[in-house]
Amino acid sequence: MRYVVATIAMLALLAGCTSKETNEVQADLPVDKGTVSAGAGSSVTMKGGALPLAGKGVVEVGKPLPAAMVSSNALQPVNMADTGGKVRIISVVPSVDTPTCDAQTHELSEENDGLDEQVELITISMDLPFAQSRFAKEAKISNVTFLSDYNKREFGDNNGLMIAPLGLLARAVIVTDKDNIVRYLQVVPEVTALPDMQAAMDAARKLI
Repeated sequence: MRYVVATIAMLALLAGCTSKETNEVQADLPVDKGTVSAGAGSSVTMKGGALPLAGKGVVEVGKPLPAAMVSSNALQPVNMADTGGKVRIISVVPSVDTPTCDAQTHELSEENDGLDEQVELITISMDLPFAQSRFAKEAKISNVTFLSDYNKREFGDNNGLMIAPLGLLARAVIVTDKDNIVRYLQVVPEVTALPDMQAAMDAARKLI
């Protein structure tokens, strides 16, 4: 029960705007250029309060992104280890229905400077596929693939990106090359801050 209360509290803290306000909100959001390690024994913060990370696996630079089955918006299984022969930017967010996640997803979609023509842009969260589809439609985002870890939570567990007390994914950006090797990783230390998305895009550009 306490996890449900904590999750509601987090969403209430982070919520409060719609997609139409993204530009104004993003201007007020800090960009955190730091990173923490994924996996058990590490933690992120929310307004300074520590939240431990959990998972049986861990994502690391220089190693393959762990296999994990997630769901597409059409409720089809997708293996995160399958690159489809493309460089990928994987934007991990707690929930698309919060201002920070909204801004992070819009930046990925709208400020990639043409990367979307050669790189697969992915947003993954615990949101239901239906919620992701609704968000993409309302935000008019068509160049980002939305994937959900709601079912088996394999992505969070296999990568060590599960915020244990909340049952949500930690905010992170992962760049993999065409062979599924992680070449860039930022696990954002403060949940309410934006990642350094431009650094991730620069890393992806070098892999094309």
